Amino acid sequence: MQFKTILLGTAAFALLAVPAAAQDAPKKHHHRHHAAAASGSIDARIDALESQIQELKREQAAQAQAQTAAPAPSDQVVSQAQFEALQNQVYEQQAASNSVSKGSWWSNTKISGRMYYDITSINNKRDGVKQAQNGVNFDIKRFYLGVDHQFDDVFSANLTTDFTYDGTTKASQLYIKKAYLQAKLNDMFTFRLGSADLPWIPFMEDVYGYRYVENTLVDRTKFGTSADWGVHMLGKFADGLIAYQISAVNGAGYKNSPIGTANRSKGIDLEGRVNLNWNGLILGVGGYNGKLGKDIEGAAPTYHTATRFDAVAAYTWEGLKVGVEYFSANDWNNVASPTGDRAYGYSPFASYQFTPEWAVFGRYDWVKPNKDTNSAKRNTYYNFGIEYTPAKIVNFALVYKHDSVNNGFIGDSNGTIGGLADAIGSKGTYNEIGLWGQLRW
Repeated sequence: MQFKTILLGTAAFALLAVPAAAQDAPKKHHHRHHAAAASGSIDARIDALESQIQELKREQAAQAQAQTAAPAPSDQVVSQAQFEALQNQVYEQQAASNSVSKGSWWSNTKISGRMYYDITSINNKRDGVKQAQNGVNFDIKRFYLGVDHQFDDVFSANLTTDFTYDGTTKASQLYIKKAYLQAKLNDMFTFRLGSADLPWIPFMEDVYGYRYVENTLVDRTKFGTSADWGVHMLGKFADGLIAYQISAVNGAGYKNSPIGTANRSKGIDLEGRVNLNWNGLILGVGGYNGKLGKDIEGAAPTYHTATRFDAVAAYTWEGLKVGVEYFSANDWNNVASPTGDRAYGYSPFASYQFTPEWAVFGRYDWVKPNKDTNSAKRNTYYNFGIEYTPAKIVNFALVYKHDSVNNGFIGDSNGTIGGLADAIGSKGTYNEIGLWGQLRW
C-alpha cells in the first residue's frame, strides 16, 4: 500500500509538470478512467493515471515533432521568395551569357569613321592668270570608314576604306587604304600583314594635330605616302618612352592594288621610324629606301633608288605645342630618270589650346623641291586659324592658307601650283579662306 501511495504521488507530480503546450492540447475522454473513478478502487485509479501520463507524453512528443518539421507560415513564405529571387538571377545571368555568346562577333567589332570637309573660297593664279579652280564650294576632302575586329588577345583585323574626289578625272574614287591582319604579342612587338599605316606620315599627323586642315609637310609635297602593302612591325618600350616601326612594302602606295603581276616589283622598299616621348617632349627620326614600285620586270629601267630622311622635334606644355618637321630626299621623283635630283624642306608649327573648346594654330612650310635640276624653284606655304571643338567628335576651324611656287610649278595637296614649267620668274599663288571641319567617331 505504501508503494502505491508513492507511485500515485509521483504520477501527480508528473501531471503538474506537463508543459503549457500539452495543457492547451484538446482533452480526450477515456471510458476506462471514468469506470475506475466510479468503483472507488485505488488500483484502478493508479492504472488510469499511468495510462493518462503515457498518452500525454505521446501527444507532447507528437506536437514537438510537428513544430520542428513544419516552420511558421511567415518563415516559409520568406524562404520561398528568396529562393525565387536567386533563381531569377541565375536565369538572367544565363540569358545574358547566351546573348553575349550569340553576339560575340559584334561585341568584339568596332566601326569607325572620319570625314574631312570644308566650305571655302579659292583664288588660284598662274602667272597672274586665274585658274578654273577658283570659286566657292563645299568639298569633302576625305572620308574614311573602318571596321576593326578583335579575334582574341593576340589577333585582330582592320579594314579601312578611303573615299576621295579626283580633280583631274572629275570622279569620286574609293580605295582600300588599310586591310591587315594584326598579331600583338605584347607592347614591344606587334605585326601587321597587309596594307597599313607607314611609319612617318601618320605619326606626324598625330604630332601636328591639324591634318583635317592640311596634310603634313612630306605628305603635302608628295615626297611620301601614308600607307602601303607589306609587312609592318611596331611597338614601344619602357611604358612608351621609346616607340618604333619598321615596314617592308611594295613601294607604290596603298592606291596601287597588289592584285596581279603587272605591279610586281623586283625588290622591297623599307621605311622606319624611332621616337622618344618624355614629359611632353617628342623627338623622332625616320627614313625611306626603295624604288617606289617602279622596278618592274619588262618596264622602263630604273636608274636611282629613292631615299628620304625625316626628323621632328616637338614639345607640349599646358596647352601650348611647338614643333618643327624636316625632311631631305634623294631621287624621289627621278627613280626612272638618268638625271638625279635632291629636295629638302622644313615646317615649324605651333598651337595653343586656351580652353577645352577653343584653340589657335599656325604653320609655315619652306621647300626646295629640285635642288639639283632647278635650284631657283621654291615652295612657300603657311596657314593660321582658330579652332572650335563643341564635342569630342567634331572640330571646326576658320582658316586662311597661302601656297606659292616661284620659278616653276609643283603638284601638292592643293593642286598644281606655280607658273611656266621651270621658268625663271614664273610664279603661282594659291589663297584659300573658309571653314574647315572634321567629323569622327
